[in-house]
Amino acid sequence: MGQTNPKVVARLKRKKRVRSKISGDAERPRLSVFKSSRHIYAQIIDDRKGQTLVAASTLSKQLRSEVSSLKKMEAAKLVGKLLAERAKAAGITKVAFDRGGFLYHGRIKELADSCREHGLDF
Repeated sequence: MGQTNPKVVARLKRKKRVRSKISGDAERPRLSVFKSSRHIYAQIIDDRKGQTLVAASTLSKQLRSEVSSLKKMEAAKLVGKLLAERAKAAGITKVAFDRGGFLYHGRIKELADSCREHGLDF
């Protein structure tokens, strides 16, 4: 693992446990989420091909200017909306949600709820 911060080590252990049960394929790709202290990133992945199909984050060109003035929770909602729109354009409607070892609340929950509101099924 290479990390010494106990919180990071615990999250990585949770991530490993979650990933042992969730895998994305062509029918139901995996929606993976990562958050740092400042940004949130989400991508839809086909694990069989090892390929990212769709991605969005607070650093996306479409959102970068909007997000700088918003709170992190509101930014997560916008990322979820953008990801769902891009997924629809790519023909993806069903996904398996991978919270990446983060607890399902706060920004992770807002992103997931926003994706659901805008047409993703998980």
